[in-house]
Amino acid sequence: MDKKAKKRIELLNKKLHDIQQRLAGARKQMDDESEVRQLEADLAATKAEIEKLKAS
Repeated sequence: MDKKAKKRIELLNKKLHDIQQRLAGARKQMDDESEVRQLEADLAATKAEIEKLKAS
């Protein structure tokens, strides 16, 4: 894994943490179900990208 990939993983981990916090808040409020679905999709995409980078 090169330096660029490590930096990208670090950035994605921060994004992952942010999405998890927003998702927890959205689940408490449940004002907009589409927001929860969107955050879950973003979370899955971010995790997939991290795994892809770790595999390379």
